[in-house]
Amino acid sequence: MFNSILDTPVEFIKGVGPSRADVLKKDLGLFTYRDMLSHYPFRYIDRTKYYKINQINLDSQYIQIIGRIVSKTLVGEKRTKRIIAVFKDETGLMELVWFQSLKWVEENIMVGAAYVAFGKPALFNNTFSISHPEMELYQSKVAGRGNQTLQPVYNSTEKLKKFNLDSKGLQRLIAGLLDQVIPQTDENLPAYILKKYQLPDKRTALLNIHFPKNQTDLNAAERRLKFEELFYIQLQLLHNKQLRQLKFKGVSFDKVGEKVNRFYSEFLPFELTNAQKRVIKEIRIDTQRGIQMNRLVQGDVGSGKTAVALMSMLLANDNGYQACMMAPTEILARQHYASITDLVSDDLVRVAILTGNTKKKERTILHQQLENGEIDILIGTHALIEDKVQFKNLGLVVIDEQHRFGVEQRAKLWRKNVIPPHILVMTATPIPRTLAMTLYGDLDVSQIDELPAGRKPIETRHLFEGQRLRMFGFMKQEIAKGRQVYIVYPLIKESEKLDLLHLEAGIEQLSYQFPRPDYQISIVHGKMPNADKQFEMQQFIDGKSQIMVATTVIEVGVNVPNASVMVIENAERFGLSQLHQLRGRVGRGAEQSFCILMSSNKLSKEGKIRLETMVRTNNGFEISEIDLQLRGPGDITGTQQSGVLDLKLADLAKDQAILSEARNTVISIFETDVKLEKPEHAILKAHLQRLERGISFDKIS
Repeated sequence: MFNSILDTPVEFIKGVGPSRADVLKKDLGLFTYRDMLSHYPFRYIDRTKYYKINQINLDSQYIQIIGRIVSKTLVGEKRTKRIIAVFKDETGLMELVWFQSLKWVEENIMVGAAYVAFGKPALFNNTFSISHPEMELYQSKVAGRGNQTLQPVYNSTEKLKKFNLDSKGLQRLIAGLLDQVIPQTDENLPAYILKKYQLPDKRTALLNIHFPKNQTDLNAAERRLKFEELFYIQLQLLHNKQLRQLKFKGVSFDKVGEKVNRFYSEFLPFELTNAQKRVIKEIRIDTQRGIQMNRLVQGDVGSGKTAVALMSMLLANDNGYQACMMAPTEILARQHYASITDLVSDDLVRVAILTGNTKKKERTILHQQLENGEIDILIGTHALIEDKVQFKNLGLVVIDEQHRFGVEQRAKLWRKNVIPPHILVMTATPIPRTLAMTLYGDLDVSQIDELPAGRKPIETRHLFEGQRLRMFGFMKQEIAKGRQVYIVYPLIKESEKLDLLHLEAGIEQLSYQFPRPDYQISIVHGKMPNADKQFEMQQFIDGKSQIMVATTVIEVGVNVPNASVMVIENAERFGLSQLHQLRGRVGRGAEQSFCILMSSNKLSKEGKIRLETMVRTNNGFEISEIDLQLRGPGDITGTQQSGVLDLKLADLAKDQAILSEARNTVISIFETDVKLEKPEHAILKAHLQRLERGISFDKIS
């Protein structure tokens, strides 16, 4: 078996046993030798550098100093008893303090002797001191003395520390494990790849990631292990793509017929952008190939993804197939239904909607019409994946905001036809290139990177709490022009933990500033009954209210071209991606629109960067890159549970070059050796089979 020793349960590591193994599994998710060796240090303490006493400052972390013990005194009584030693070098004096193991200190720490003292300094009574320093006799002629390396620091937990498995305890376990398994650790990258990218072998990399002698060795080990991690993610993704294309033959959309042509010439109320035309062409080519299309369409808010999706669904209809569109919320599903039915007529295409709130009688009729082929396009929520929902001939599935659906939910739609339907995934959350390559690396990616003609860029302004009256005055100016305003709050009720301006208090303030009957205010939040929510939204959509006060429930799914102002309260509490989505609720008409970011005067460094970024740019892809650097990939997409992004070492925000190298290497391998049959690729095949639990390559031809 490939590297079977690394699959040994963690309890068999010397010094672990059942009790320690149980807490290692529960607290750190370490089940095997392999997991333990992949529990990499999160930082290193530099024991190669020496400080002088006069170089210590309040920012100093762990330091080591060569000096001499001048005096040693036992002070205090009972619980306050401690030993204080005065430590001296040529630049000054400091104190070394021990509260425990006093007898050992009395017998072993000698006055007049020279030591290397190591620890974290603190300032007390204007004197620097180190509590419980590590002490080592100084021997100037001994090369490579003691701990003269970069010392690893490992993540631990309070429960683990009770089992003496703090960072030092984990360090001892991993050192012993490395001694045991390194001679039996197999290489899992071909020699030509190591040579091409000048990467160390696996054994050297494992030793140097845990116990590097210097920064150069550590850098090389990190680069090797990051490359390996990203390489195997890409190998899995692209291998799965190869398998799917060969296993799942797709329906072929051979013709562009009456529905597409009539829609384009008679119904489409605007000129398609070049970006929309390019993406439609890519979809057209995909659906002619006779293999299942799996394409991701990224586009900023308002870039025209719905029109692209509609034309793709009409293409399916022209070729005798039904299409469906699944959205993550009822609000968004109804918004899509309204948008699409506004664009087409009943004599062109028959469109229906199915949600969890569709009445039983309507649902029964809809099921029959769907099975009879009387419905061409079905739009809905999770209700679409129910077993009762059967299509006559489903040819295309459009999934909006894919990351909000689980894999199994999506797969249920694919199974609703004998030949799996084509898949078109849409997202209005711009995804950084590195994240798209890992999260959606098995999909073909299209970008709608152009806004429709006539759209003016939204002006974004940042105001502090003290400028609130200025904000109210601006709202009144816009309302006087006949425009409408959104105000978004992060909370419904006051929270003891978060001192935020919440929705209920905000409504009181607004009612005073915008009294009836001169102004009408709609209120929408997630805890309202659906019927009330729909009524309030409709009031705003119909122009009967000028202000909509809401929580982030309106992040997606509300399209009111007359709304020209988006006010976001406590904007520093939102992520960049969410701020960008909220801003996209305005700017949908021809008039100039505005986004006002209200914040407290106290901003964290990250909060300041987010708000400055929003004011500076409207480019969703640029914003997504900064968001990735600030928050990490899982937070952006809600995919931390997916497994795809369970990265131990690589950082998608920082390691773009390594990811590109890894992906390009995998692409070149599959171009010449799709079944990994070459001798030099045997280790890749074996490692991939372990990762995929015994996959077969027989289906690839």
